Amino acid sequence: MNCFAYTRAGTVAEAVQALANDPAAKIIAGGTNLVDLMKYNVERPDRLIDITRLPLSGITEHEGGLRIGALVPNSAVAFDAQIGARYPLLASAILAGASPQLRNAASTGGNLLQRTRCYYFYDEGTPCNKRVPGSGCPAITGVNRIHAILGTSDHCIATHPSDMCVALAALDAIVQVEGPAGARAIPIGEFHRLPGDAPERDTTLEPAEIVLSVDLPAESFPRHYSYLKLRDRLSYAFALVSVAAALEMDGEVIRTARLALGGVAHKPWRNREAEARLQGQPATPENFRAAADLILAEARPYAHNAFKIELARRAIVRGLSQAAAGTPQSQTDKRIQ
Repeated sequence: MNCFAYTRAGTVAEAVQALANDPAAKIIAGGTNLVDLMKYNVERPDRLIDITRLPLSGITEHEGGLRIGALVPNSAVAFDAQIGARYPLLASAILAGASPQLRNAASTGGNLLQRTRCYYFYDEGTPCNKRVPGSGCPAITGVNRIHAILGTSDHCIATHPSDMCVALAALDAIVQVEGPAGARAIPIGEFHRLPGDAPERDTTLEPAEIVLSVDLPAESFPRHYSYLKLRDRLSYAFALVSVAAALEMDGEVIRTARLALGGVAHKPWRNREAEARLQGQPATPENFRAAADLILAEARPYAHNAFKIELARRAIVRGLSQAAAGTPQSQTDKRIQ
């Protein structure tokens, strides 16, 4: 770990200015990802800007939905009464991730900004386009079992690791940020990037912008939802494939469908065509398989992760079936229901 200076910001404006003054600085709150990266010398900031004293820790009503401050711990979101009643998909996704200790420390903003868990990204001794642009992506021809099958490029096939963000994508959340040019709102679907030819950029944040909050819209899917996470072990493991399914039902017919996948791309993956394919259709396995086929039509497997295509297809059908029946996947008993 390198030596670094430390600044504690007293206001959002101070934090933004400190970042603008020092492009090599990093924001720290819970530190559950950044500190690991610093220990591995993947991140080497010359200054840490502590934002834990900023007034960004509340969950409040906002335009018919809820606003979650960037500093609200993941555990507080998962166990908040309003979240549980109105946005149980989000609570379920958070409880599917990490461990209780990490959820207690990890912040909402930090979860949005966590970086990939690619083996090569974490290994300073190997090339990685995310660490050193232009150095290459050894995962493409190397060990790529956990890597992406959708939205990849010749420069990167890493996956986004968050469970929370997959649920936020299905819920059409909005991320509020502030930077030197002022405040702006970023739809969650536009917040994370596909790798393209600049995989070192995980998000669409501009320099010196910081996350203030996440806004949940009024439409919340409190009854027909499920967060299904498939992984190598039942606790404390990142998703091989995850599915956030949210439906509005009219009897046995799907009125509205939202579907986001994790573990398959550089960002939470949605396919609006597949969602439209389900709208107005009966909630049947045949229709769920048709939606899965649309989502996975452009999947590109690599040497060790071709299994993810069929795994994702089955997970989509199972997640949608759970949501339609109103029997969401339990995050206490994680065996697939």
